[in-house]
Amino acid sequence: NPSLRNCGMLDQEGLLVPLDPIDPKFQDKLLDLQNKFVIFLTTFSSNNTNDHDYLKQINDMRQEDRTTLYINFAHINSADQDLADHVAISYSMIEPYLRQRFQKLVHDLHPSFANNEEDQKDKEFWVSFYNLPAICRIRSLKTKLLGRLISVSGTVTRTSEVRPELLYGSFQCQECETPVKNVAQQFHYSEPKCCPNCRNTRSWKLISDESKFVDWQRIRVQENANEIPSGSTPRSMDIILRHEIVERVKAGDKAIFNGQLIVVPDVAQFKMPGGGPKTSGREVRGENFQEDGVGGLKDLGVRDLTYRLCFLANYAQSAEAPVNKVSLNMEEKDDVNSRFTEEETNEIHEIRDKPEIYKRILSSIAPTVFGHDDVKRGIILMMFGGVQKCTKDSIKLRGDINVCIVGDPSTSKSQFLKWVTSFYPRSVYTSGKASSAAGLTASVVKDVDTGDFNIEAGALMLADNGVCCIDEFDKMDIKDQVAIHEAMEQQTISIAKAGIHANLNARASVLAAANPIGGRYDKSKTLKGNLNISAAIMSRFDLFFVVLDECNDDVDKMIAEHIVLIHQKKDQAVHPSLTPAQLLRYIRYARSFNPKITPEAAKKLASFYTQLRRDDTGVRGKIAYRITVRQLESLIRLSEALARLYLDDQVIPAYVDEAARLLKKSIIHVQTSDLVMPNEVPFKDTFNRKRKTPERAEDSENAQLSKNHNSMVDAALDATPTPDSGGDLTITIEKLSQLTQVFAELLKDEVKTQKEVVEWYLSQDEEIIHKDQLQEKAKLLNRVLGRLLKEHVLIHVRPTNLNKTKVVKADQRLLMTNPNYNFTKK
Repeated sequence: NPSLRNCGMLDQEGLLVPLDPIDPKFQDKLLDLQNKFVIFLTTFSSNNTNDHDYLKQINDMRQEDRTTLYINFAHINSADQDLADHVAISYSMIEPYLRQRFQKLVHDLHPSFANNEEDQKDKEFWVSFYNLPAICRIRSLKTKLLGRLISVSGTVTRTSEVRPELLYGSFQCQECETPVKNVAQQFHYSEPKCCPNCRNTRSWKLISDESKFVDWQRIRVQENANEIPSGSTPRSMDIILRHEIVERVKAGDKAIFNGQLIVVPDVAQFKMPGGGPKTSGREVRGENFQEDGVGGLKDLGVRDLTYRLCFLANYAQSAEAPVNKVSLNMEEKDDVNSRFTEEETNEIHEIRDKPEIYKRILSSIAPTVFGHDDVKRGIILMMFGGVQKCTKDSIKLRGDINVCIVGDPSTSKSQFLKWVTSFYPRSVYTSGKASSAAGLTASVVKDVDTGDFNIEAGALMLADNGVCCIDEFDKMDIKDQVAIHEAMEQQTISIAKAGIHANLNARASVLAAANPIGGRYDKSKTLKGNLNISAAIMSRFDLFFVVLDECNDDVDKMIAEHIVLIHQKKDQAVHPSLTPAQLLRYIRYARSFNPKITPEAAKKLASFYTQLRRDDTGVRGKIAYRITVRQLESLIRLSEALARLYLDDQVIPAYVDEAARLLKKSIIHVQTSDLVMPNEVPFKDTFNRKRKTPERAEDSENAQLSKNHNSMVDAALDATPTPDSGGDLTITIEKLSQLTQVFAELLKDEVKTQKEVVEWYLSQDEEIIHKDQLQEKAKLLNRVLGRLLKEHVLIHVRPTNLNKTKVVKADQRLLMTNPNYNFTKK
């Protein structure tokens, strides 16, 4: 503003210049600002009516017994520009005078409220400003901003306990017992300079009863992840909270703090080895003469004049929950309705009432990623979440949904994680290989100033009521995976270190991305065989999505066109149905619903779970990991998340069907692919030359074996069609591998006919209890033996006495193991 620079309020860099205490008109200016401040508090009305905003707030303070007045800086800026400018540029100088004038105003309006009823002392009132026009980054805080009213943002990583701080001390001289009251403390213990009676400067005694204390808390704030320049480490700063704003934020919050930048002595430097100046003496020519000096590189310079920047805040709020917005962990619908404006509530219901809300939200999830609709559906339900419950025995049942994406390289796994981190509040992104157990959960660190041990939050604690995105999950060490067992299921972190015993909350959903062993997913192996993840961790994920990079001309063309369009037009290439702000507001509103399960939905849940268990434990089961009660709880959480998506108070069977489809699709991807055993061509074997008739020593053994078969096996084999009849049959790769090993071992040292091999195997199979099952199994075994002949695992032994024109039936051919077969091959 040129007018400000002309009147001397702006320097050459465009920064406002603070008031000068040496100016003879300084006191007059302070008095004028105090009067303007009182006029603003008593006359300002945001809606141009007789309803004065801050007089009403003072009345609310009296009823709620609060002593902090919260002032919207935009109101001051619109009502009195001169007052707003001086508050911004000379905050540290005029803030005590504003508090003093506000205290006098409260005393005039409500005398009984301004005094303590117990000791009849004046209460200490505070003024807090919020909604500043600009927010500074931690990296940009320099000494030129000292004493100004500024706003800074960052992520809280550590909080201390609330302690009392001496604000104004009353001292008694120990020489003449003269009291000295209201000695302001300059960010450290400050005694009076000199006794007014006896000129004492050292011997003082603090009178605690007459001193004024205030609640004090120190928090550690780190730069937001999106504000860190490339190649730089994140900067951190200590922020001091006082009075009623203590405990406003917790570890993991992305918060905004308003206040002033101050300078305090760096006490920690003196406690370090070599921190204070050292004197070194040396003898000169045998005389006891000491020559003082400073030694060591650490002692060079003025270490006793080391200071550090600190931020003294008068207002703190979470960045994810601005004014008139609700926090994501809000559970009461009445509170939600009171926090949302009427326009926002109407917009949310309009979005819900439009057709195909599920598809519209789906199109708004990671719009730059092509396809993968089921993965996006899983992420949608993860963000809406299920309902957290607590039993009468105080056992908590988690409502957060954990999702794991497994797949080949370049299938957008990390893109999903990055999008969730940038979109969803309280989201933390980390990599499995670069994370330790303490970094994921919590650690105990020693405070450099006080020597106390404090808990420093890890990724899961920082993501409390949010999402913890872990990339390269399979690269984590086993001991680090074990550390998150408790956090993923019980959603707590237990610590017993350095005399600290605590159970910390980690109510976060886990979105993990993992690469298969060897780089690409092997369909011939189970999911467990493709991942370097323990079974205990796998059971804690509600959904698994296997993403494969398969070649398909049509799909590849569409993906290529989509990627080229993204590079060409950037954000204009995608057209999501909902903006990020609308979607986040919808999720916040939907998470306030606590849907109840209807009886019809309960029956369907039980039926689907029973079917999964039956398929898992049956003879023809194909699922690679056993279905447990955790899968039933996953189904319940997914159904509740769908009910929240539709803003429904009840879980109906339709939601259970969709949840079951997603869970079933996840389980289907876990199973391995089946091999088709086609109908075998009739076997014809002719020989060009005659051979000698071999000895048939095995005839007696075959006769004895056939006698031992039960009647059901004989009847079934007699009724079994020849291998060249019937349609295609299927077999899993695991079963085919197992049969290959069994037949190779059986025929390694002896020769048997194909019929004898089938009879032997069926006689060993105790799971077959029905004749139809026996016939089906015999037909499959014949086709497996035919496949092994084609793959040269088995070879056909040619009898010498066989007519060269005679056709040999498939079940009569003599089989033995190929001598070149490698038995160590799996």
